[in-house]
Amino acid sequence: MRLVQTLFGFAASLVAFGVLADAAPSYREPSNAIRAVLDAPGIPVRIVDPANRTLALVEVRRHPTLAEVSRPFVPFAGARLDPASNGPDKVGHISRLSLRELLDPRAPERVVALPEDGDFYGLEFSPDGRRFVLRRRTDQATELWAGDVAGASVRQVPGVRLVAAPRASIDWLSSDELVAVTVDRARGAVPAKAAVATAPLVKESYGRKSPEATYQDLLRNPFDEAIFDYYATGELTRIELATLAARVIGKPGVYAEVSVIGGGRGLMVERIVHPYSHAIPGSGFGRVVEVLDLEGKAVRPVGRIALRENVPIGGVVQGPRNFQASPLDDGALYWAEALDGGDPRRKVAQRDRLMRLDPPYDGAPREVLRTTHRLAGLQALSDGRAFVTEYDRDRVWVKTFLADLTRPGSEPQLLFDLSQRDRYNAPGSPQPRVLANGRRVIEVKDGQVLFFGVGAGPEGERPFVDRWQLAEGRKVRLFQSDASHYELPLLALDAGGERLLTQRESATEPPNLMLREGTSAPRALTSLPDPTPQLRAITRELVKFKRKDGVDLSFWLYRPAGLKPGEKRPTLLWAYPQEFTDATLAGQVSGSPNRFLVLSGLSPVNLVLDGFVVLDDVRMPVVGNPETVNNTFIDQITMNAEAAVAKAAELGVTDPARVAVGGHSYGAFMTANLLAHTDLFKTGIARSGAYNRTLTPFGFQAERRTLWEAPEAYLKLSPFLVAQKINEPILLIHGELDNNPGTFPEQSERLFAALSGVGGNVRFVKLPAESHGYAARESVGHVQWEMSEWLRKYLGEPRPAP
Repeated sequence: MRLVQTLFGFAASLVAFGVLADAAPSYREPSNAIRAVLDAPGIPVRIVDPANRTLALVEVRRHPTLAEVSRPFVPFAGARLDPASNGPDKVGHISRLSLRELLDPRAPERVVALPEDGDFYGLEFSPDGRRFVLRRRTDQATELWAGDVAGASVRQVPGVRLVAAPRASIDWLSSDELVAVTVDRARGAVPAKAAVATAPLVKESYGRKSPEATYQDLLRNPFDEAIFDYYATGELTRIELATLAARVIGKPGVYAEVSVIGGGRGLMVERIVHPYSHAIPGSGFGRVVEVLDLEGKAVRPVGRIALRENVPIGGVVQGPRNFQASPLDDGALYWAEALDGGDPRRKVAQRDRLMRLDPPYDGAPREVLRTTHRLAGLQALSDGRAFVTEYDRDRVWVKTFLADLTRPGSEPQLLFDLSQRDRYNAPGSPQPRVLANGRRVIEVKDGQVLFFGVGAGPEGERPFVDRWQLAEGRKVRLFQSDASHYELPLLALDAGGERLLTQRESATEPPNLMLREGTSAPRALTSLPDPTPQLRAITRELVKFKRKDGVDLSFWLYRPAGLKPGEKRPTLLWAYPQEFTDATLAGQVSGSPNRFLVLSGLSPVNLVLDGFVVLDDVRMPVVGNPETVNNTFIDQITMNAEAAVAKAAELGVTDPARVAVGGHSYGAFMTANLLAHTDLFKTGIARSGAYNRTLTPFGFQAERRTLWEAPEAYLKLSPFLVAQKINEPILLIHGELDNNPGTFPEQSERLFAALSGVGGNVRFVKLPAESHGYAARESVGHVQWEMSEWLRKYLGEPRPAP
């Protein structure tokens, strides 16, 4: 008996520390209601060819199996490589592909017969819309398949194995030919790792600041560098789609970018070169930029992009960067160069300059213009001019200018001048057209450009189409979604914007394509059914309120079916903090009451099907100077949470004594801090978060200071360091292979250990094979089960007993 009692006591102590939280751990299933929604087919993706003749309906598998998610991968300089296919470790899977005439809703669908093996993904139409290509991942390669639109058929391009990492690079030379990066034909066997090390690993740094973020899957040693070279090295291959003939041009290299230069003048390529870094991802490795002719012969080296080490936080490399080939017949090459040494804190009159090199590329580059703030965007217009966008880091502000790049020194015309966070006044995006070379330009007709926008406003989003007269800087509104629907413009079928292709939906109508011609009523082009009619019983409402200092807030309230007036249910508040420089912008509403409710596998709104009330997208602004805004982070999220709980209680749907808080990533960080510093919530759910800011010492989210510049802020914002104050139960969930910067799994492991050590109430669920977001059918179902059971345990049953 003493032995039994001893063993029982030992087992009980293990349970207290979470070791035996489940007698027989296994993947659990959510309720039948949630499982039915998770397994329902998704709404097909609709892709229109560049000629606006053909509509592709693409059905994509929503959730792969755990076995598929568990495919082996190789850490690949900040990314992950599937070694079997020489491609990304995660790809989509097209389960069905059909084609039909776009403007004839009665036209029959032509189903493309795809082989069952492998994963088809990455549909792209040719510039004239007569052909398309697909990639297929197999256990031997990433293949290229060429399709014929008229025949709705596909054929494998024989002998071609794509180098689908570090960039899935193909580019169109014409509608009948493309250039791709393919596996080096001379590649031998995979490098073998030595059984015994031949030297220690040595790192050095002498006086040069290199404040790097906490990246995952970096190169660590010479062997990792050899593996990177092995899988990333490729050849440029021209492929004729009519005959499927392929021929290699040029020399092998680690190609990061391949762009066809307008006018068919050649290729602009960027090759990654040594030395590699063990501190930053491959996207920051040094590159050589050069012009090749269409046979792959070198025409001229254009520049070298520096290795992105020793760069200030929020800064850029010194020297040339952000190369861009003109899509127009002028064949010009553009790039930016910093005038402030790449340091955003340095006070200068102008931060960047834009450089241009013209064909035949044998002269000196010339300066086109200078920007007061950081050059952030360059968009070519069909008339030879360009939109130039600059970003003011101090104000979080953007300006867009109209510039004539053929006249150096000419004064750009200011078009837009607003906060980057200002959704209500955002002008939208200029609409492009596809050229014969597959490149895109912004279409200009009679000095006018069409802009499509989401139309955010106090009552929700109402998408619009504006026609801007560039010379006068004024606009005419051609279309705006009515107050009863959410109708998003997708394409202008004419240059004037009189014929529009839109996607129209409402709270009860699934999104379908519409044709709008002038002032006529819209004509339906598709009639897709509702895949989850049970979700229409959920009531969705936009709720607006203020926090105690007057800042406007809002949330989307989801009521379960059968909720009676005045009935209070257990409630989950789900949020994600965001920084603002202006309190008037912090309360701007996002979303629309007219959106058709579709739930992702990880959405907390799925819990409404189990009877809980959910407050989703709760506005969680943190307002202040971007350099010091985090000094008041906890005070401000506390005010936000207090106001949200009080408003939900005022509406009569929430018992304030039975409210949980939750979030994913930065929302999980918020959750742990709210539990540590307030008593507003009965429990919390934190998924894939970071809780010890000393482990992210060179900035996190919008934080611009280092740990050594602002130690008080870093320590105050680390719930790990005040674990003893988290006196409410917390559910921690994390992907075992989380590779998001800063949120490595150790963050949750350490917080669990801290809470266990101080006697907290915590459950930690680590999901095998999952990264920052969770993908497998087994994983998303288990996460929904965990959250629902946790809320039942600490908030009570959501539905009243019969």
